[in-house]
Amino acid sequence: MLDLTRLAMLREFDRRGTVAGAAEAMGYTPSAVSQQLTALEREAGVALTTRAGRRLRLTPAGTRLVLRADELLKVMEHAEAELHADEGTPSGTVRLAVFQSAALTLVPPALRSLAISHPGVRVLVTQSEPGAALADTWARDFDLVIAEEYPHHSAPHYPDMVRRPLMRDEIRLCVGGRWSEATALVEVADAPWVMEPRGTATRHFAEQACRLSGFEPDVRFESADLQAHAAYIEAGLAVGLLPGLMWSRGTAALAARALAPAAHRAVFTAARAVSAADPSVLAVTGALEQAADAVEAARPHGLTAEASRSQG
Repeated sequence: MLDLTRLAMLREFDRRGTVAGAAEAMGYTPSAVSQQLTALEREAGVALTTRAGRRLRLTPAGTRLVLRADELLKVMEHAEAELHADEGTPSGTVRLAVFQSAALTLVPPALRSLAISHPGVRVLVTQSEPGAALADTWARDFDLVIAEEYPHHSAPHYPDMVRRPLMRDEIRLCVGGRWSEATALVEVADAPWVMEPRGTATRHFAEQACRLSGFEPDVRFESADLQAHAAYIEAGLAVGLLPGLMWSRGTAALAARALAPAAHRAVFTAARAVSAADPSVLAVTGALEQAADAVEAARPHGLTAEASRSQG
């Protein structure tokens, strides 16, 4: 009978593309993974990998076995979930991946609430770029992810992943300093801009918003850190487009102007189907949804998070 742990290593090798990547994902050394893959080949009686130059690749037999391995491992995950489903009180560790603005505004109140309602649940929080975090959650590096979609930019859809809408987060033009009286994009056409790095959905959205208003933005500051964006804007050094989870944290030195038409990013949670049904993951998801409701309720205008979830 083929060893299940070795099958998991083969699957990780397929997903990560290298022995080193599989080793890092599973907490082994590369030499240990190589030895286990060799042992799996002996058990299978056929070659599962082959050399292509300096790279190791799956053979057709190896590719077929990966598909079966994935099915077997899903069955095992469901079996483990069923064992915990009858425990009653959620407990155990939940690995949560989250992007920066949600980490600053949604996670702290959610964890405070969770510590009272479900003290047996331990949450490990990792800040990660949403696209990568979605892929890593599908690959079982995380149990739950908070991700985002900007207008006209769909986040990747992975098989067996369940999404739950969390909130709609309004994107606004944020200004300070000598641009603090500006109310529309055309009024800051000559201003220096702060934006996220090229290639991100947020950067593409911001650039397109400017271009649709008839100008090319003068991007002077580039950073993935939205707290830095807010600091540059508050100092009067730049203008930018910030989502509500950031501009609602601003000081009097930062003014947030609604776009016309209004623009929103969708914030959602996602988990593998088997993880989404786990009581501990459900407890964390519920706490995050309560935190999102509270954030939306504190805003004077806009669709509430609860209403946006019911519409989703």
